[in-house]
Amino acid sequence: MALPWSLRSCLQRPGVLRSPRARLGGAGGGGLILQSLSDDVYQNLAVEDWIHEQVSLENRQGAEGNLRLMRQKGIKLARRRSGGGTVYHDLGNINLTFFTTRKKYERMDNLKLVVRVLKALRPQMDVNVTDRYDIVLGGRYKISGTAAKLGRTTAYHHCTLLCGTDKSVLSSVLKSPYKGLKSNATASVPSSVRNLLEEDPALTCELLLEAIAEEYATQHQIDHHVTLINPADEAVLPGINNKTKELQTWEWVYGKTPKFSISTYFDMAYEDSVLEVKVDMEVKHGRIEVCNINAPEHWLPPGLCQELAKSLTGSRFCPDEVTVLASTVLRTCPPNDELRNKWNLLCENMRMLM
Repeated sequence: MALPWSLRSCLQRPGVLRSPRARLGGAGGGGLILQSLSDDVYQNLAVEDWIHEQVSLENRQGAEGNLRLMRQKGIKLARRRSGGGTVYHDLGNINLTFFTTRKKYERMDNLKLVVRVLKALRPQMDVNVTDRYDIVLGGRYKISGTAAKLGRTTAYHHCTLLCGTDKSVLSSVLKSPYKGLKSNATASVPSSVRNLLEEDPALTCELLLEAIAEEYATQHQIDHHVTLINPADEAVLPGINNKTKELQTWEWVYGKTPKFSISTYFDMAYEDSVLEVKVDMEVKHGRIEVCNINAPEHWLPPGLCQELAKSLTGSRFCPDEVTVLASTVLRTCPPNDELRNKWNLLCENMRMLM
């Protein structure tokens, strides 16, 4: 049993889900094919949670991606309930979610369905499922990754399908700026990727979604009609907006992340000099447990670095937090313009670490 669905974005967009008891208007006993009308990542993840609960993890957010670049590009950061590494979504990356009972959970069957669709559309295409549950093109390029959540009686499996995503943004935001990073979380495995549109410009998201829905319906002997749903509709999905709000809170996005440590350095240009500053941090559940900052003593008094490190200890791993704490400490500094300029430069670089 399952229910096709399509969430795509980072954003997320429409793919495939299936559920025996989705409690949606017009739902039959055999399953549904749903397509979200939203490209909001939080709304679509909330719908996954909602359906999973009706039919009845850890992600390393703060460490693995380039958070500063994401903020600059306006890319939303979300934490999902399934396991696995960090995933980039835009409107050229389809997300398919398959819901089922725990007993009937089989991700390989879902991936083979997608491969079957691709080969039916383009018989000459060399596409296969790997032992890691990735779908690869030409034996080399990854076009789909997988994650899952297994409950006591229910489960869901979701996978991506690269159609026309912005690969330059994908590679840049998934590349962590941190040197000396260690974490207990599941790490993403870097792979060469390729869009299906690069293989054939006719393989649009719309074509793929329609073909996958039809194949899914045929395999499970259900109506291939795709039901469009609004992930903000409380009449159809009671309580959905509270779930969406929860997924946007700091406590969920950062506060439940596994412990990680950073041992790094950054270079600061000041007047005619380039100065190296070393930083060591341990972060647990999104809060800094240990912090050491070492700047050249001839440039900035060690006491100021120690004061900043002391202030950051116990605070959220968050650039806004650095701004507030830095301003507080700055008020205790002597009225020395040069010292204040150095302090502001140091604090700005600390902000960029987060």
